[in-house]
Amino acid sequence: MKRFLLLSCVFLFFLCAFGCNFNGCTDGLSIENSCAGNKKATTRYELNAEFVPDTRSVTGTVKAEFLNGTDDEISTLKFQLYGNAYRKDATYKAVATAYEKSAYYAGESYGETAVTSVNGGRNWQVGGVDKNVLIVDLEYPLYPNEKVVVDIGFVTKLAQAEHRLGVTKRGVNLGNFYPILCGFKNGEFFESVYYADGDPFYSDVADYKVTFALPKEYAVASSCTVIGEKGLESKKEYTMYATNAREIALFAYEKYSIFEAVVKGVRLKYYALNEETAEENFKIFQKSFAYYSGAFGEYPYPECSVAEADFCFGGMEYPALSVISAALSGEDAIRAIAHEVAHQWWYAAVGSDQTQNAWQDEGLAEYSAILFFEKHAEYGLQGEKLVLDSYAAYRAYARTYLSAFGELDTRMSRDLGEYLSEYEYRSVSFDKGVILMDTLRKSVGEKKFFAALKRYYKENLYKIATPWHFIGAFERAGVDVSGLVESFLSGKGII
Repeated sequence: MKRFLLLSCVFLFFLCAFGCNFNGCTDGLSIENSCAGNKKATTRYELNAEFVPDTRSVTGTVKAEFLNGTDDEISTLKFQLYGNAYRKDATYKAVATAYEKSAYYAGESYGETAVTSVNGGRNWQVGGVDKNVLIVDLEYPLYPNEKVVVDIGFVTKLAQAEHRLGVTKRGVNLGNFYPILCGFKNGEFFESVYYADGDPFYSDVADYKVTFALPKEYAVASSCTVIGEKGLESKKEYTMYATNAREIALFAYEKYSIFEAVVKGVRLKYYALNEETAEENFKIFQKSFAYYSGAFGEYPYPECSVAEADFCFGGMEYPALSVISAALSGEDAIRAIAHEVAHQWWYAAVGSDQTQNAWQDEGLAEYSAILFFEKHAEYGLQGEKLVLDSYAAYRAYARTYLSAFGELDTRMSRDLGEYLSEYEYRSVSFDKGVILMDTLRKSVGEKKFFAALKRYYKENLYKIATPWHFIGAFERAGVDVSGLVESFLSGKGII
């Protein structure tokens, strides 16, 4: 009975959220005052796509409705084509050298996102510094509070790669597979270069309606809520939605075992490839989710999933979906799940500029996992020891780079392209990020530290928060931490 009520509520919500067509709501309301009651997202996507294994490709269309929420007119829309980082001649390649062997399991392989048609603009071209941006010149200037609809046809060719995007030995990973509007930054669309170190993504929240088809043998772990599934001879088709999502991602495998539970009113799903560890991993997911909900604030989406995948990284975060490598086991799996689930608060719900301030989501997610382990001694991971490990790792990095280069760049606020390696990126964003969070906690005390994080979450939900938003949350909790945080970000402080 409870399951029936949940599905009924989801269906009614879907009708409300997407009963509006792309020319306006059925009741005549505009997008900024839509029948969904959602005043957060100013963009809607209607995505129709199909995965074809024989050609290793996803063919689809994206209908993007964009509302000009700025004070200025806009004449051009820009869409990221992240899939083009997998091209043979890409300047900024998706896979770092250190991961090439583990990612490209069958040897050299390439992919791309080709735009096949664009309707709704005067003209269009693929540009950017690395063929990474679709540029659409509008027929007429778009003034504040006006909206425009652009239809894009695309084909994404998939490399044989166990990476964010690619065909793996057992399935397919579909992260960043479709054209998506560049995030708005400093009054203009921000063209994000695909640096292999870190997460080179910058997206504003949007609402999605998704129709996705694939062979019937596959099960799909999605960052969307599925409201319909039907068989079509040799394939099946999912109908899904997502609201206030920075992106959507799909991971499809034939061997998934699916575990479900409801925690804090949210349906949790765990997609397992390794059944022997699935139940224990699902418990960690449930416990960490419950802890973060209490420590930071109520989770804003109706569902949250964790999926195992063939993946060269330890894990990756998407809105309402966290992915961990199926190769992980023991403590590595435990820590990966706790970290990636924390990203549902620090990335999915509260965004930040990952291209300039990676510490803001990675450091905070890593420290959130440490806070979780402090409260769950059964995992044998002592919080204070984990912090000391970060100190040791950061100091080892500092010694190594000073010895190798004679100088050390310890700035935390810098472009991803300025990191010399994945090792430096991780040392500064993760380890120094943990040290910053722990220093703040010990400086202001438990009560104000957690009060500040709750403020930060509540005040910046669905937004892209700057470091000053982070500092401001502490100020409104009663403490001035601007000098301390600035010393870390600028690299002036000594650890």
